[in-house]
Amino acid sequence: MKLVTKDSKGVTLIELKGNVMGGPDASSLNEELHKLIDAGKSKIVVDLGEVKFMNSSGLGMLIGALSTVRNAGGDLKLARATEKIQSLLVVTKLVRVFDHHDTVNEAIDSFK
Repeated sequence: MKLVTKDSKGVTLIELKGNVMGGPDASSLNEELHKLIDAGKSKIVVDLGEVKFMNSSGLGMLIGALSTVRNAGGDLKLARATEKIQSLLVVTKLVRVFDHHDTVNEAIDSFK
């Protein structure tokens, strides 16, 4: 998994690319989130548009990320989940937990 962080309109965008499998990927995302929170950035959008595959550990990683950000007084939203990932969110009922948007701009604008 590759992770790229950008800022847009006061919101931090984290682009995930490749396979999201938990393990070392979870550590990378967790470290990045703690850096962002320490820097006072608590509005996070995770762009899943370039994620090819996600397993249950990858889902757990996203749940952990959501908890980390919310515990710091912020919020984390998902954008551009592929059809496979959307069906995974529906089957696991996580579609009710995460705020998901079809585009990155919609997710960013939802913080206003």
